[in-house]
Amino acid sequence: MYNLELDKIISEIKKKKSKSVLIQLPDGMKQKSNLVVDKIEKNTPAKAYIWFGGTFGSCDIPLNTDLLKIDLIIQWGHNRFNKGAW
Repeated sequence: MYNLELDKIISEIKKKKSKSVLIQLPDGMKQKSNLVVDKIEKNTPAKAYIWFGGTFGSCDIPLNTDLLKIDLIIQWGHNRFNKGAW
């Protein structure tokens, strides 16, 4: 079982007052995406969307997120990206 830290995610969504959230999960976790969406939508005013395309790290942000007016992208399964680490 994975610890998705959903309480931390819910807190962040509320703090940022996000209305539209895009969820990116690794392929092996996508079958549990409905649990993530349900928890987010029941505990925040945000609408949650799932990105079912491939992901290749924290720099792989889906294109056209502006069409859904995405306020926040949440990615699991990636290392924290530290600015200036290069």
